[in-house]
Amino acid sequence: MNPHNSPVSPILPGAWLGMVGGGQLGRMFCFAAQSMGYRVAVLDPDEASPAGAVADRHIRAAYDDKTALTELGRLCAAVSTEFENVPAASLEFLANCTFVSPAASCVAIAQDRVAEKRFICDAGVPVAPHVVIESPQALAAIPDEKIAAVLPGILKTARLGYDGKGQIGVRNVDEVRTAYASLSGVPCVLEKRMPLKFEVSVLIARGGDGKSAVFPLAQNSHVNGILAKTVVPAPDASASLVAQAQDAALTIAAKLGYIGVLCVEFFILEDGSLIANEMAPRPHNSGHYTVDACATSQFEQQVRAMTGMPLGDTRQHSPAAMLNLLGDVWFDGKKSRTPPWTDVAAMPAARLHLYGKEQARAGRKMGHINFTAATLEEARTAARDCARMLHIPLD
Repeated sequence: MNPHNSPVSPILPGAWLGMVGGGQLGRMFCFAAQSMGYRVAVLDPDEASPAGAVADRHIRAAYDDKTALTELGRLCAAVSTEFENVPAASLEFLANCTFVSPAASCVAIAQDRVAEKRFICDAGVPVAPHVVIESPQALAAIPDEKIAAVLPGILKTARLGYDGKGQIGVRNVDEVRTAYASLSGVPCVLEKRMPLKFEVSVLIARGGDGKSAVFPLAQNSHVNGILAKTVVPAPDASASLVAQAQDAALTIAAKLGYIGVLCVEFFILEDGSLIANEMAPRPHNSGHYTVDACATSQFEQQVRAMTGMPLGDTRQHSPAAMLNLLGDVWFDGKKSRTPPWTDVAAMPAARLHLYGKEQARAGRKMGHINFTAATLEEARTAARDCARMLHIPLD
């Protein structure tokens, strides 16, 4: 038995690794682990899950099914998760019989915006001014002046909010109360809208020995709360800003006692200052470029970290841009269509990655395209040209 907070001994190729969650991040984890000689078991209830389709074993069960969790834990020398909404209790259960990376305690913090903001503040990293609203009774007791101090703002549910879900823009106190009521009185964070210049993310890997490897700073653009484009290295970030963001992410990871790949998103304000937005305890969409542009991908790093193998080289050998492919690309108005993949393949810079999802729906993540080139401008131009061809809206 290897409790979840114990250091990892090297787990060599040939062993079984587990993945809780069968989405596209789990799928790409499978590819990386299998290429290194590991076998992968995926736990996911969906018979057609992208990761389950390529795993060596697919355990079809709910994430809180103790029989299935026991089967996964006994089979696998180490287990990870591909998204933070897996119940932390399931990861705690798994930790009784196998190594879990990241630990349930880390995932639990990232699952709750209230806990996350408190933790980041305690780590000495700045966040946006905010007010915590735990209940309707708590909201009624908060003075209007305290609410007004963080307006205009965004009301965000504390749990299960991602890609813009569970978020409502508010301009005055009355709108806050109305918006909160529409969210059924669940715990929320009211966060002040800040004068945003651009957004970046820091992707790191941290091993059980406390050593870390940091990827280049990524600059991100969102449309309707969903990541649309990533450009690396971040074109608008100074060397001092890069160092500040990376140091902040490393500080957060160290305070967590984190093992695995962690992404921390930051807002860069108009005055050049930096505030942390949120963290993801897993490989991240903004790190997809690493598969084609770095010596070691974020998915291979997760394999290395959870198995106790030495972390890989994060050197970026090619400037890169990434486009997120949503299901909207498969539609022309209400009429379905096949995207022009032949034209995409004809672009020298483009590398297409589709996730094997059978049905395209508006807003559903279906794949991404990485663009690598000799210069960053060439990669960015290729991404812009491709976005126009696929009718992908960008900022």
